[in-house]
Amino acid sequence: MTHFGKTIMLAGAAIALIGAILWVLGKLGFRGLPGDLSFGSDKLRIYVPIATCLVVSIVLSGVLWLLRGLGR
Repeated sequence: MTHFGKTIMLAGAAIALIGAILWVLGKLGFRGLPGDLSFGSDKLRIYVPIATCLVVSIVLSGVLWLLRGLGR
């Protein structure tokens, strides 16, 4: 049960860190990368963050690859 508690605490800390980073980026004026699509009208706005998702995927893959390599 102790291991499960540590895992929950680590996940919560990671979510809080990601939230803080997104909040700071929003305050600095970051609205997405050039490849992100945004469509809208008066009552509806659709945002498709294609380029942002690709960058996040590449970064997370690299981090996980490094952690896996260090774990051996």
